[in-house]
Amino acid sequence: MNARLWTLLVALSVVWGGSFFFVEIALAAFEPLTIVFGRVSLAAVALLIFVYASGERMPMNVKAWGGFLLMGVLNNVIPFTLIVWGQTRIDSGLASILNATTPLFTIVLAHFLTTDERMTMAKTIGIVLGITGVAVLIGPGALADLGGQVLGKLAILGAALSYGFAAIFGRRLSRYPTSVAATGMLIGSTVMMAPLMFAFEHPLQAAPDAYALSAIIAIALFSTAAAYLMYFHILARAGATNLALVTFLIPPTALGLGVVFLDEALTVNALAGLTLIGLGLAAVDGRLFRRRRSPAKP
Repeated sequence: MNARLWTLLVALSVVWGGSFFFVEIALAAFEPLTIVFGRVSLAAVALLIFVYASGERMPMNVKAWGGFLLMGVLNNVIPFTLIVWGQTRIDSGLASILNATTPLFTIVLAHFLTTDERMTMAKTIGIVLGITGVAVLIGPGALADLGGQVLGKLAILGAALSYGFAAIFGRRLSRYPTSVAATGMLIGSTVMMAPLMFAFEHPLQAAPDAYALSAIIAIALFSTAAAYLMYFHILARAGATNLALVTFLIPPTALGLGVVFLDEALTVNALAGLTLIGLGLAAVDGRLFRRRRSPAKP
């Protein structure tokens, strides 16, 4: 990749890693479902403006919107809700590390649900390392405290699993321009989140300060709308393998923001778990076992 794509990759990791930081701030004034609704609705409006400004148009057929709605459930409604709820029980940095297991779930699901992405030895080793990292993060006392932090950690893992299903299903939306697919998904998510928010929470009773409102706007415009545009730009020009490197960069960003601005603790378990998950992802990508070829002899 060239310097411009590397810069975009780092920027993508910052806006995605920042989402955990913004959620932590927003939780001081808003309930979880309200945060998710604000995130998807504002991002949907921003991307809809972008779609029409760029000359694209949204499809008007039932099949297309059925796909957008299902993608919205798998890629936004379920994982966003689980992540925000999980962050009411665990720190933002830890949540970002657990979320980094998404590629591991995707690989397992792809092996059983697709015909062209089978498991390899390197991927198997990567999954074992990743699961070990998750076990270190959850801790040996998990079963003794099912009502405490463990449920928050399991919620983030559930979000990662949902992202895995979304990655498999999302390939069916490749017939649409990426900005159109992302916008349709976010509009569908907004439509679904609105009744859930009013049914289970009291958003009209919220009294947010400027910090909480700014966090909602930031997570919508930067960590959702802008992130989708950067994601698809890198994917089109550098490929999925290079794009996957962003997974290594997101947890350090979220951990750093949490430690510096939110006074969160940087524990030995977090560092050990992050290292094991990173090794697992490297194995999955193939870099861990890639051998350098010796120059050919004359």
